[in-house]
Amino acid sequence: MSSTKTLYFKIPLGQEAHVIARQFAVEQTTPQKGKQIYLNTLAVYAVYTYLEWLQIDTALDKSDSWHPLKRALFDVADLVIPNIGKLECRPVQPGETTIYLPPEVMKNRIGYVAVQFNECLNEVQLLGFVRIVPSSSACEQIPLTSLKPLNFLFDCIPDAVAHPALSARQTRVNLGQWFENLFENSWMALEEVFNSIDEKKFALRSVSSFSRTSVVRARIIDLGLKVGNEPLALIVAIAPLPEQKVEVLVQLHPMGEKTYLPSNLRLNLQAESREILQEVVSRSNDNFIQLKRFRGDFGESFHIQVSHGNLTIKETFVI
Repeated sequence: MSSTKTLYFKIPLGQEAHVIARQFAVEQTTPQKGKQIYLNTLAVYAVYTYLEWLQIDTALDKSDSWHPLKRALFDVADLVIPNIGKLECRPVQPGETTIYLPPEVMKNRIGYVAVQFNECLNEVQLLGFVRIVPSSSACEQIPLTSLKPLNFLFDCIPDAVAHPALSARQTRVNLGQWFENLFENSWMALEEVFNSIDEKKFALRSVSSFSRTSVVRARIIDLGLKVGNEPLALIVAIAPLPEQKVEVLVQLHPMGEKTYLPSNLRLNLQAESREILQEVVSRSNDNFIQLKRFRGDFGESFHIQVSHGNLTIKETFVI
C-alpha cells in the first residue's frame, strides 16, 4: 500500500443545493446550458459548504456563478472569498480524467478546485487544487493526476482568513434554538456528516442512551493539518430537564477511513471564565471520546475546545 495515498473530502449535497441549482438551470434557453449551470452550481455550493465548515468567509451573492446574466453568458463556477479573490470550482463527472477550464475562467482566479460528482448527484469529492494555469492557451485541460492536495488552497489565503478555526469563534452557538429546529448551517444531522452506513450506525448508537428527547447535531472540524490526515466530527447532544435546565453530551469522532482517533487529542469543557471544568485525552485505540454529561441553565454559556499540540479549535455555546 502506498504511503502517499490521496485522501478526498466528501461533501453531501442536500435538498437546498439542488433547489438552487434547479432554479438556475430552468432559466436557461437550452437543456445543454441548463445542465452546465446545474453542475456548476452544485460544484460551487459544495466548496462553499466545505469552506463554511472551516469557518472561512465566502460571498456567494458576489460570485459570477450567482449572477443571472453572467452565468447565462459564460461557463463560470466561481466562489468569491472576500478580500482575497475568486476560487473556481470546476465540476468533474464520473469517468472524466481532466478538468476543463473555459477561456472565461483563465484569469482573475486565485486557483481551481476539482469537484467530482457521483452518479446520483447527492455527494461530491473535492479531489484537489491547482493554483495557476498557463495563460498562453485559449482553454486548458488539467489532468486530475496533476492536482495538489486541498491543503495547498490555504497557501492562497492569509492565515487570518484561512484558519479562523485555530482561534476562538466570535459567534455563539445557540443551543436553546435547537429545540425549535433552528440550527447554524455548519451544525448538521449525523446522517449528513458521516458517509458510510457503519459510521452512521456507530455515531447514532454512541448517543442513543443519552435521552429520547435529545436533539443531536454534528460539525466537521479541521485542525489545519487534518490530524491523522482526516477531519474530525464534533457531536453535541442536548436534552431538556425540569426547572429550565439542559443536559449536554459532547463527543469527538474520527471520520473517513480512520477507525480510531489519533492519540493525544484533547477535548475539554471550559466555563465562560475559561476555567477548565473537565478534560479527556484520546489514546491510540479510542474510536471516540466524550466528556461527562453536564447540566446548565438557559442563558448560561460555556466553551468546548479541541486541541492537538499547538493547534486548537474552540466553540462557544449558549444554552
